[in-house]
Amino acid sequence: MLSRTLSKEHDLPISLILTKNDHAEILLELQVHGLSNSGNGMQRREGNTIFADSRMAGTFSSGILRLNGSIDIIQPDGRTYSLSESYGLHRETGLLGLKGLQNLGNTCFMNSAIQCLVHTPKVVDYFLGDYRKEINSTNPLGMQGELALAFGELLRKLWSPGTNPINPRAFKSKLVKFAPQFSGYNQHDSQEFLAFLLDGLHEDLNRVKQKPYIEMKDAADRPDEEVAEEYWQSHLVRNDSIIVDVCQGQFRSKLVCPMCKKLSITFDPFMYLTLPLPSTTMRSMTVTVISTDGVALPSPLAVSVPNCGSLKDLIQALSVACFLRDDETLLVAEVYKNCIFQYLDDPSDSIDLIRDNDQIVAYRLPKGSEPSVLVEFVHTKAERDNYFGRSEFGFPLVARLTGLPCGYDVRQAFLKLINPFLKPTEEDASYDYDDAEHSVSAHEDSEMEDTQSPCDTESDAEMVDGPNEFEFSLKNSSKIMMSEPVVVPTTERSLRIYAFWPEKMLEKYDACFLGSLPEIFKPQLFTRRPSESVSLYKCLEAFLKEEPLGPEDMWYCPSCKRHQQANKKLDLWRLPEILVVYLKRFSYSQFLKNKLETFVDFPIKDLDLTGYIANRSSSSPCRYVLYAISNHYGGLGGGHYTAFVHHGHNLWYEFDDERVFPINAEGIKTSAAYVLFYRRVPAA
Repeated sequence: MLSRTLSKEHDLPISLILTKNDHAEILLELQVHGLSNSGNGMQRREGNTIFADSRMAGTFSSGILRLNGSIDIIQPDGRTYSLSESYGLHRETGLLGLKGLQNLGNTCFMNSAIQCLVHTPKVVDYFLGDYRKEINSTNPLGMQGELALAFGELLRKLWSPGTNPINPRAFKSKLVKFAPQFSGYNQHDSQEFLAFLLDGLHEDLNRVKQKPYIEMKDAADRPDEEVAEEYWQSHLVRNDSIIVDVCQGQFRSKLVCPMCKKLSITFDPFMYLTLPLPSTTMRSMTVTVISTDGVALPSPLAVSVPNCGSLKDLIQALSVACFLRDDETLLVAEVYKNCIFQYLDDPSDSIDLIRDNDQIVAYRLPKGSEPSVLVEFVHTKAERDNYFGRSEFGFPLVARLTGLPCGYDVRQAFLKLINPFLKPTEEDASYDYDDAEHSVSAHEDSEMEDTQSPCDTESDAEMVDGPNEFEFSLKNSSKIMMSEPVVVPTTERSLRIYAFWPEKMLEKYDACFLGSLPEIFKPQLFTRRPSESVSLYKCLEAFLKEEPLGPEDMWYCPSCKRHQQANKKLDLWRLPEILVVYLKRFSYSQFLKNKLETFVDFPIKDLDLTGYIANRSSSSPCRYVLYAISNHYGGLGGGHYTAFVHHGHNLWYEFDDERVFPINAEGIKTSAAYVLFYRRVPAA
């Protein structure tokens, strides 16, 4: 039995029901655009079938035919092609769906994301249909339906006959009404725009008019399948739209308390996957390692540590890089304004506490000397512009002194620390480089150490120092006498001593090695980084890897009754029909922005996520094919966005604002790929 009905709406849906001998029904929907509703079209009935009068044939030029969810094209000559077949007929027929978008002034970010979304099959079906009946104009979280209406009109224009580019000004005006951050003509992020658009469309089209309050039960010891389904159904009770139907999946999130091992499992919805690039999972940090043995010069070392690692990871990396001996340990400190600002001695502290513009030093100290007095030497010199006549310079040097030190001990420790900075003399030039540290001054110090007691008379010490040698003072500016003990406050973990460098000593020692410290990370603005390559699967594995929460994102443990830096593990539990993958190419900090040009090798025809699904009982297909890419070329602030879209029969087109042109399938894999759009492949 064949039946066909015509609607009175402008877009005339035709429903055909074909009944087979086994009574199975196949529902076919026909969506025709451009049909006149003026009454020129007449209908005639033959039995149970209604046919349109032939006079209607001249009132439309083309349209969309949807058969069991796939899109077909009706051409002006009446012929019908599948969407994939019709893409190959572009030159012959002026194919639908290949219109560009005019650039209104740095709106390429918006054009790129829109072209990817308006070529998403189920989204096209939906907005070419009667989507207005699902507009939710009363949703307080939505935009009174205005955003969905503006997007729907724009999509219909892009799928209408003709090849002239579309001006998206009407859509952008609605966009900035509800998202003023996109106003003006500055460049923005296509992923941020896409995230806002998907969320806005969902709320404008949410079929739930009144969202009920849902209180989730504790997972307890129930099976994950039961808890996950409970979470998903609770989510659907409040969120039900075409965006949820097509674009939303579900995570399983595990939190483990590091103290009591309390386990918390939740199941959260997601709209897209935000995948880090492996180079962003490791952080490059430059730390200056300073020896205290009186032999080696300070050495800046660049090491790589996990981006979410701890101070323990940094110390381990530095220990390997500087060949730390078994009898040595590293004391890490932050230097600010030529003084030690703080010691970083808690191995569990996150390295997120260390900023890229911080100056960090690591002192090599003898292991087991921790109970000794830690002395910080801050360097000062004469400064005419300074009110007190002296100013700090360079970075501090540290030493550990046993017992109650006297002024002589302080002097000897300081001379040992600065020995590597001693400039070679003409007499030293006759020695080999390996013997350079055994300078005359060093020999004199050694002899002096053997012949004098630690606390000789003040006059004897001054005879050795001479009138222009170093002077030492405490915080309160009281001068340290060589023959007197140094008072060490019991409440202080360290003793800060100011060492005054006379002009004569600045000439004798190479103080440039005590100059400015390198920052933790200094971006090379004009140096191109070597190209990197990584697979999309490696990015996914980095995303799913267990890691501790950041200090600003602590978890309240119900067992410990306090916030803890718990370990978090994400798993994929439920996959959406359309999988949007966002590659984190941009990193932002307080002072700089950076873009990674890493080449990501992503599958085109077979993205297989079977091995990454935690829900082993799921029967949903886990294979995807790529159909669109949002690209970003160039650097920050001056970049440009385009889109690659698949048009069937292995034909790809590039959408560069107004320009639309075919490209080779081999050319779609570039380091500019930013947001990837995959559609699920039905099970065979």
